[in-house]
Amino acid sequence: MTIRYEDFEKVDLHSGTIVKVEPFPRALKPAYKVWADFGPKIGVLQTSAQVTVHYTPETLVGRQILGATNLGAKNIAGFESQFLLVGCADDRGAVCLATLDPNPGNGKKLF
Repeated sequence: MTIRYEDFEKVDLHSGTIVKVEPFPRALKPAYKVWADFGPKIGVLQTSAQVTVHYTPETLVGRQILGATNLGAKNIAGFESQFLLVGCADDRGAVCLATLDPNPGNGKKLF
């Protein structure tokens, strides 16, 4: 399926830094509660992320990530998910996070 570039531009994908991670035992599938700082214009947003196969809370904190920040909030097992943490599935279906190198700083829009 092909979309117009103008449609892609509507998705706000921004750089952020993970600042806090907690276990999420209420989630149906293994997940963490993740908070990321997207800079002064967006601020800190939270999400639920099924990234427990490749990452521990300790390896996530401080990591530069990409997040879709304008998809609206979603309730996941009583927790408000405010952005989508972006990644790809490996051959086993486990999420590998999309990261940035070098670090452009928080809040930069992907284009």
